[in-house]
Amino acid sequence: MFKGTNVAARIFERQIISPRPGASINFVRQFYENLVPGCTICDIDCPDYSFKKITDDGQYLVSFSRNLQDIIVYRPTWLSFSFKGEICDYESLTQKAKKFDSFFTQLYCITLGSSNEFICKDFFLYLENHQFGLFATSTAQTHEVPANEGAIHGVPSIEKITFHLVRLKDGEVMDEKSFYNDFVNLTPHSMGVFLYEDLLCIMSLRYQTIHILQVRDSGNLVDVRNIGAFCLEDDELYLNSHTQCPAVVNKSKPDENIHQSANGIHHQQVTQGSSFLTGIKQRLLSFIFRKAWNEEADPALRVQHLKKKFYFHFQDYVDLIMWKVQFLDRYHLLIKFGSVDGGVSRSTDQHPAFFAVYNMETTEIVAFYQNSSEELYSLFEQFYDHFHANSRELVHANFISSYSNNVHALEQLQSMKNKTSSLSQFVKKIMTSLPYTCQSQSPSPYFDLSLFRYDEKLISATERLRHSTDHPIKFISRRQPHVLKFKMKTGLETSGMDSSRTKKISSFLFHPYLPLALSIQQTYMQPTVVNIHLRL
Repeated sequence: MFKGTNVAARIFERQIISPRPGASINFVRQFYENLVPGCTICDIDCPDYSFKKITDDGQYLVSFSRNLQDIIVYRPTWLSFSFKGEICDYESLTQKAKKFDSFFTQLYCITLGSSNEFICKDFFLYLENHQFGLFATSTAQTHEVPANEGAIHGVPSIEKITFHLVRLKDGEVMDEKSFYNDFVNLTPHSMGVFLYEDLLCIMSLRYQTIHILQVRDSGNLVDVRNIGAFCLEDDELYLNSHTQCPAVVNKSKPDENIHQSANGIHHQQVTQGSSFLTGIKQRLLSFIFRKAWNEEADPALRVQHLKKKFYFHFQDYVDLIMWKVQFLDRYHLLIKFGSVDGGVSRSTDQHPAFFAVYNMETTEIVAFYQNSSEELYSLFEQFYDHFHANSRELVHANFISSYSNNVHALEQLQSMKNKTSSLSQFVKKIMTSLPYTCQSQSPSPYFDLSLFRYDEKLISATERLRHSTDHPIKFISRRQPHVLKFKMKTGLETSGMDSSRTKKISSFLFHPYLPLALSIQQTYMQPTVVNIHLRL
């Protein structure tokens, strides 16, 4: 049957054609080929804030003040305009459309920072089911710090890091969780925090501890367990009950051995001077040993195989630290291991890395891969959505295009793979994205590769800063390869050599289901330019 491309034809088809089972939402999303944000309003009059994110349910726009002391939350609305008579006053419409408050209504402004504590502008997580927002504040980072007992040498320290759970509908702070003299990475591509449904994991780099917390319906952050020095709740009690074991904790330095938290719970750390390895490191070494043991069935050759595969690299495995962690489901964690230098570096491309899958219930390592493993890459390619671990409560997030659910995304990945001269280097490059940064992709239908194609060097579903160009970003129809659906112009309507020489950085905030987007262009020593893209 002929399929029309205009809205009227699509509505008619929707009435007479039933979509395939399980494909009703994808069928409806085809309407976005006609409902596009093709109108750009340049340099709107907006407050001088740092805009972070439109939540995945489209209810809130979260922003921060420039001094990183306050959070300002808006409600996205739609431009409304009325006129008298038969002739529309387009000039008045244009003037109203250039105002930020015509599209967003401020709900409140609350202060989270203090004189020496600032909001981490790159960090924000959203719990859609309760409409809670998780924010972070921290003091300045210090590199020259003494080697405290239990702390990893070479990892910087932050005097205080606080996570704030805020109810977004009214701005009430429900609970707080603080870490002292610790280091939690809150940069965009090395985020040390991951949220899965109501479970939150926080990676302490300095003390090599994974803190598992639960966000209760009441708005409380409750400690579930800590994984690092000990894996089970009674591990420390068991060790301390055996008097023949050397002392695990240095009692003479209680302030240095205690990892403090805001709710008054103290977690004692295994000291570096102790003869014990941490619990998670014991589990890792045991898995590697058993794997090497089972690889060689001949008892006569097994010893040589163990020397080559395990004992020769033993100290290298012992020196590994945990870099980053994410949930795969409610019971399994994907943990990235590497050197100390790689853990605090902005770029981890040149550092060797390993991935381990850890079962929190059995406290066992169930898989271990190097970052050049083709087996891991194969799993990544076929089961991408499992690595991304989107919560089922985030409805729109379940339709983000990926290698495992979209043939066009898979073709792009395979094209890059075929062009590479070294498969090992290609796998390492792809694996740098693991573990994933939580809630880092926009669920907007305009990034659906089944509907549109676009230059992913200029824009994509992944939320990050990109180099801006003077040319509009084009969105081409996937079904009609030569049909331009809409364009997005970032920055001001300028031309000339001076504009091309200036380095410009752009970021994009898309509404999850409305034809509405913000483009924010930042230029050195110049005011920020915010454009609104919408359908009129």
